[in-house]
Amino acid sequence: MSQIQQVSGRGIPLRGNDIDTDRIIPARFLRCVTFDGLGEQAFADDRQQTQGNHPFDLPKYQGANILAVNGNFGCGSSREHAPQALSKWGIQAIIGESFAEIFFGNCVAIGIPCVTAESAALQQLQLVLEENPQKELSVDLNALQVRCGDLTLPVQMGTGARQMLMTGTWDSCGQLVEGVEEIRTTANQLPYMNWKRAAS
Repeated sequence: MSQIQQVSGRGIPLRGNDIDTDRIIPARFLRCVTFDGLGEQAFADDRQQTQGNHPFDLPKYQGANILAVNGNFGCGSSREHAPQALSKWGIQAIIGESFAEIFFGNCVAIGIPCVTAESAALQQLQLVLEENPQKELSVDLNALQVRCGDLTLPVQMGTGARQMLMTGTWDSCGQLVEGVEEIRTTANQLPYMNWKRAAS
């Protein structure tokens, strides 16, 4: 199972409160059969309106993997396509002032830690990322800290979700693969899983 205790890389600041899931991935892209290709459409309408000046389009943020947002990020509809689109774009962790509850849960379900920081600290981090987009950024779930150069911010995350990420139990498929022998043993003891034995 995939244990997530720290995410390191570069950050991308996205300013604004109440950025909802329809802005993260517009509704017309929800008809996809798989999530492949959704990354290219993340913030599609916002990016079109800003004509290449959206952070997701700026060359200095290409390859960044940690998103720094403000308050109530991911509000609106409960579409799981929103964190999937961010993940497919390359986002592996999100630092914000606050998150909509369902969006937060959908992120944890695919292994994206969402940690919170105080508003002033978050804005300071966004400013650093705007002025120094190549700075190394790390989200440490063990220490509950975000580090970016000389800047260290305390962050918070609910104990249950944090433990799920750190122990790998967020990964339901990984748990099934790791426990395949136990699952097979249990299945063989269930009469409805073996119709020949049940018939005899």
